[in-house]
Amino acid sequence: MKALVYKSTGSWYIVKDETGKFHNARIKGVFKIDGITSTNPLAVGDWVNIEAEEGTEGSAMIDEIFPRFNYINRQSPRVKYQQHIIAANLDQSILIATLKEPRTSRGFIDRFLVVCEMYHVPAILLFNKTDIYREKEWAVYEALSAVYQSLGYQVYAVSVEKQSGLETLGALLQDKTTLISGHSGVGKSSLINRLLPQEGIKTQDVSGWSGKGMHTTTFATMYDLPAGGRIIDTPGIRELAITNLEREELSHYFPEMRERLKDCQYNNCIHVNEPKCAVKQAVADGDIQEERYISYLNILESLNENKGY
Repeated sequence: MKALVYKSTGSWYIVKDETGKFHNARIKGVFKIDGITSTNPLAVGDWVNIEAEEGTEGSAMIDEIFPRFNYINRQSPRVKYQQHIIAANLDQSILIATLKEPRTSRGFIDRFLVVCEMYHVPAILLFNKTDIYREKEWAVYEALSAVYQSLGYQVYAVSVEKQSGLETLGALLQDKTTLISGHSGVGKSSLINRLLPQEGIKTQDVSGWSGKGMHTTTFATMYDLPAGGRIIDTPGIRELAITNLEREELSHYFPEMRERLKDCQYNNCIHVNEPKCAVKQAVADGDIQEERYISYLNILESLNENKGY
């Protein structure tokens, strides 16, 4: 029977079958998925095949994982050169950012966008806590919005606390599977509580849930939206180390650089010290924002430290 993974603790999974019934499931055997070296063989959002376990109500064995059409990952917090898959089969991803209390850095935003570009997940930026913005924060927001919208990203300003600017969010989420991410303290949980009536959060209350093999890391959880669609809540991310990326490939995931790569003198140009570099020229001309280029250099350096893996 086909089922969708709603929650994972690394060894046990909550899955929902096509009839709408939830099961506590374990993996049968060892899965090797498309050569991916990850710390978790299954992720929230994966479609799997399950077989009910005899004599145990609500328990099942997962004996097959269906191909993913995309996923988002991060460097494993436990094993430096492995990746941890945050979620799979996504229609889009929303990064909740704040300009104060706490401030989300440009570097973090750009790293998040690079990961989304790598795995072909459309990204949306949602700047929260506008109720505490002063003129300074609004000026910063307007500047950031102009930059990221010019690159093709959707950008919105909201106050979850005051329920301001949330009108368009429901339409964005309708009938889609959306990953919601952000630092701790940006208002992610508050937003999810606005979207979901308390009685709708059922995946946390499935009876008979087994915590066997539970890691100290908090894992992602998926919820059904009342009006259709699903959201995947992720734990607050402090850092976003990028894995499985060679240094020469990084510029392909900056849209403003990607369109200029063919004009560089060298095919393997990494846009640092090479002569006749179209990207560096665009930065000098003001056609690529300097702060985006600085983000590129910082990510490039981190890839060097991590050896790209």
